[in-house]
Amino acid sequence: MSKIAVVGSNMMDLITYVDHMPLRGETVEAPSFEMGHGGKGANQAIAAARLGSPVVMVTRVGDDTFADATIANFARNGIDTTHVIRTPGLPSGVAPIFVEPTGENSILIVKGANALLAPADVEAASDLLKGCALILMQLEIPVETVYHTVRWAKENGVPTLLVPAPALPHLDVAQLKDLGFLTPNETELATLTNMPVDTEAQVEAAAQTLIARGIGTVVVTMGGRGALLVTRAGTQRVAPVKVEPVDTTGAGDAFIGAFAHFHTQGLPVIAALNEAARYAADSITRRGTQRSYATAEEFRTRFPARGTAGRDALAPG
Repeated sequence: MSKIAVVGSNMMDLITYVDHMPLRGETVEAPSFEMGHGGKGANQAIAAARLGSPVVMVTRVGDDTFADATIANFARNGIDTTHVIRTPGLPSGVAPIFVEPTGENSILIVKGANALLAPADVEAASDLLKGCALILMQLEIPVETVYHTVRWAKENGVPTLLVPAPALPHLDVAQLKDLGFLTPNETELATLTNMPVDTEAQVEAAAQTLIARGIGTVVVTMGGRGALLVTRAGTQRVAPVKVEPVDTTGAGDAFIGAFAHFHTQGLPVIAALNEAARYAADSITRRGTQRSYATAEEFRTRFPARGTAGRDALAPG
């Protein structure tokens, strides 16, 4: 089975469920609190692993009990932890999260040891990375490490995918020209292109400017409105999957991890995106981040397989 690598972040999620967000200076009582494993990179790795993909994680943890718990969590999910690096004297990353009754969330991140994941760490993992079918990255690690990984992957013939989140106004798109996939949401797309994204036509136009700058494929995620797959050949729509949301935390990462799994197992891009949309929708029907991610068996019980034969109408280029 094709292997996936994640060069990215890990966090300990500190989740508070609130009746309403407090105003400045206001103290409110919250109904409940939970801790769980998170971080965009780790979430994507867990989603892919739970669906059955072999996964390699390249990340940094701190020198604390959160680090122990994170490594144990990766191991429980069958993820290769050879390059999960302990960083003496630093805390692991944490993410305080506030979830409202609608299921919508607000998130802070404190990078901790993630901020020291370096190009040298990627080089140290090169033997493992060369055997991967896809490398996933995010921006909760130093951007220079992302640029280096894109270059390394191009030189070694390994496809790459970047989730440009959190949005960085200074992100150098020229350094990303060898990316296979870029997957911004609408806010991140606006930040990257400095273009309006109020309508679907504007979203497509903004995405096409990134294609013109060398990026192979842009997938714009639009929350409850689905996603757009944009290539030089044109645009295809990924329809939203309607469910009753309980907690949307980590849904975007579930989408990416699932897409990586389905695409590296041989599904055409649009078919893999449609399966990923179903997987992400399933995740928001339960509380928590990684613990809301279904195994392959659980997913197929809730969403039986449907016809996915054939090729993409628009081949990414």
